Amino acid sequence: MKLYVLSCLASCVALFPFSGFAQNSLSEMEKAKGFELLFNGSDLTGWESKGNWAPDDGALFRKDKGGSLVYKAKPIPDDFELQFEWKISEKGNSGVYYRPGQYEYQVLHNQMHGDGKNPRTSAASLYFCMPPAKDATRPQGEWNEGRIVCKGSVIQHWLNGEKVVDFDYGDSKWATEVELLRIRGGDLNARGAFLSLQDHGDLVWYRSFKLRSIPAAEALVSENITPAPVPEAMLEKERNFVEGKKKAAAAPSK
Repeated sequence: MKLYVLSCLASCVALFPFSGFAQNSLSEMEKAKGFELLFNGSDLTGWESKGNWAPDDGALFRKDKGGSLVYKAKPIPDDFELQFEWKISEKGNSGVYYRPGQYEYQVLHNQMHGDGKNPRTSAASLYFCMPPAKDATRPQGEWNEGRIVCKGSVIQHWLNGEKVVDFDYGDSKWATEVELLRIRGGDLNARGAFLSLQDHGDLVWYRSFKLRSIPAAEALVSENITPAPVPEAMLEKERNFVEGKKKAAAAPSK
């Protein structure tokens, strides 16, 4: 009988692997590090939308068109760590915006959305700036674990426990990528944005938002990891986009 019970327990562990934490809650270690929970799992306290986002089985769910969901209780600290989970529909597209302008952690179904063809616009990229080192997404329909760490001029994106973006935008080696971010609308010096979840017309779910301010004494060193290469066909599209932006900016106003 004892062996039978142990066998059943082993089967349950295999079917329902231990995630290490409960959704929409903080562990004692996270509390000690200064994390705050931004979503309580049941209502939109602290969040603003036009009625197109709603709680759904412990998640924030984009159910209809209407615009972004914005956390207005407090702005993102200058130096911060943000953890969250996301799940996207087939061919879906969304994103997490965390600094003023176009600082976007891309949320995407890579395999069936056009943006997945370009690493610079794929899941976990700093959209139209820095590609992730690899595609670390889980199969569509499964939950993914996202993490953003920013201090000073260092930006890191994590996906499912792997650091896939890590660069110091003060390093001249990333001048091309930084220029793409600027052209898109990213301001390197701006801080104090409200966390925003993008409504891109697709079904998307988010949960377990945890935020902390990184103390000044806490070191954060960039490894400047190598991003995935962008195919030449995608580079050509980027060049055309940049040229179009420059022409539009140079055109006399009417």
